Amino acid sequence: MSILANRSAVALGAASCVITLLAGPLAGGLAAQQHTLEHLEIIEGETDTAALAKASQNPVGELASLPFQNNSIFGFGPGDDFKNVLNIQPVYPIHLGENWNLINRAILPVVYQPELVPGQGSTTGLGDTSYTGFFSPRKPSKLVWGAGPVLILPTSTDTQLGPGEWAAGPSVVMLKMPGSWVVGFLASNFWSFSGDTSINFFSGQIFANYNMAKGWFLTSAPIITADWEAESGNRWTVPIGGGVGRVFKIGKQAVNSSGQLFYNVERPALQGDWVFRFQFTFLFPK
Repeated sequence: MSILANRSAVALGAASCVITLLAGPLAGGLAAQQHTLEHLEIIEGETDTAALAKASQNPVGELASLPFQNNSIFGFGPGDDFKNVLNIQPVYPIHLGENWNLINRAILPVVYQPELVPGQGSTTGLGDTSYTGFFSPRKPSKLVWGAGPVLILPTSTDTQLGPGEWAAGPSVVMLKMPGSWVVGFLASNFWSFSGDTSINFFSGQIFANYNMAKGWFLTSAPIITADWEAESGNRWTVPIGGGVGRVFKIGKQAVNSSGQLFYNVERPALQGDWVFRFQFTFLFPK
């Protein structure tokens, strides 16, 4: 049971990039084509918050952000308990000359996990950290894309919160932004290259956002994972669901807040049935 639980921790850590993702929870899109908020304000007559809402939904845009994504998992483990994963997910873009950007995305998970084995007790601490570096062209295009490496760092403070292994692999994201929509996908696979635990893990996120007036948007960004080392019946996690969010300002600080509810139609034995994701993101447009 502990191996399955450890792999669930890796899934919720590395796959949340999404995400974010995630995820209304993703960061920057029109910003990939327009490099200042002043330009965003006048695109197609959109308002400040409406333009920024759409700009905050591309994982490879030129928008720095600091998301706090909380995943509350219900029905987790053999006792159908509650598990919580708070992902701290800073995003920082860097210009590489006139033609390319490097979008740096990190995820540090803070995990509460209930007791899995009688007498073991619950555990709270850090999970394994993930870093993704997306190389993305700066030239405007109808198809926005980025690709680069994902690296898992063994920062977990307990073996119940993550396997504590180094792992790495490729990651890619593609999206389009027709009208009020932002739709796309993000996928990665990583393999361990140290330690005793063999990891071969896929993480994918399909995201669709429909933007409305005054910064409101509808969103669905389920995180689909597959543990290729597990038996076929315990391999996939496939959620369905979605929610709503809004971009607004607190004083002069732009923020993005969203909530989504998912039901896992396919899941490993220890994974929960329901996941409620709440995200609060500080946005830093240039």
